[in-house]
Order: sequence, then structure tokens, then C-alpha cells
Amino acid sequence: MSRYPMADINALPDDIKAKVLEVQAKAGFVPNVFLALARRPAEWRAFFAYHDALMEPESAGRSSKLSKGDREMIVTATSAANGCLYCVVAHGALLRIYEKKPLVADQVAVNYRKADISERQRTMLDFAMKVCERSHEVGDDDFAALHAHGFDDEDIWDIAAITAFFGLSNRIASFSNMQPNAEFYLMGRVPREKKTV
Repeated sequence: MSRYPMADINALPDDIKAKVLEVQAKAGFVPNVFLALARRPAEWRAFFAYHDALMEPESAGRSSKLSKGDREMIVTATSAANGCLYCVVAHGALLRIYEKKPLVADQVAVNYRKADISERQRTMLDFAMKVCERSHEVGDDDFAALHAHGFDDEDIWDIAAITAFFGLSNRIASFSNMQPNAEFYLMGRVPREKKTV
């Protein structure tokens, strides 16, 4: 599995342990990234503070036109381009759930240009992929294309920052051989059965 040992949840600093237990209560399991990065508490805190600021901007008191599905779509597409198994599987699961489309994550990971997504999302991913692969080529035309779909400059910053942050995450997950939890593979693929009262 991982090239580095996972942290023992019972040996974590109190603030990190509380967050990990909160995630476990919500998801039903502890995503491996939480214990893999917890071996370095200061880095864990910095990583998840930036992660949350980008992926949950409302928690930082900021609004954004990017939906949770949009954010996970950016992560899934760019993580596929970076060859990151962990992030494609984990964030692909979240993408399926937020978009309520069981096929979308696989489509986006393999070829977002042929995926069942909106033209707005396709333009968003065109820009994210350019930031991912050729950020030095970004120019005013890229901003104009996004503006035409209703994105403002702060939204464009979000797209680029998510792409850049997960470039870091992809590389850490890949070199350390971080493996996705088995639970991620099935999430969002089959609609949950509705409970009858």
C-alpha cells in the first residue's frame, strides 16, 4: 500500500483527531489522505486549511459561482491528466454524488470533451487543463472565453487555484503510493434506495 505508514488515529493531536472523527462520522469511513498526511501535523493543518478554503468557500465567508460539482469536476479532470489514481477515484466519487450522474466521473477522467457536461463546464475544464499543463500560455483570450460563460475574475482564480492545489496533492499522493479507499469506487454509481415511511 502506501510507502509511508498511516498515522494512528489515537495518537493524533486533538484538533486533527477531532476533524478526522468528524469526517468519519459523516462519510462512514476515514479517507486515507487524512491519515497519510497526519504523520506531519503542521503540513496536515496547512493542507486542509487551504483545501477547505478552495473547496468550501462558504466556510471562509466567501461566495462563488462554482458549484461543488464544478469543483470536483476540475479536480477529477486535472488529476487524471496528472495520473493520480487516489484523486481521480476519491474526487470522482464526490463528482458523481454532487452532479447526480453516475457516469460523469469516468467520462471526465477519460475525455471531458466528450463527457455529458454543459458547454460552461467544458470551457471551465479547458481552462483548468491549460493551467494544469501549460499555465505559462494562459492569456487574455482564456479569460474572455470564461467571461462569455458568466465566470468573473474571482471564479477564474478559483478554477486556477483548485487546479494548482490539486497538482500538489496529486504529486504527494502519487509518489507516496497513497491508495484510494475501496468505499470510493462505488459511491454515487447506484442511486440510493429511497426510504419509505
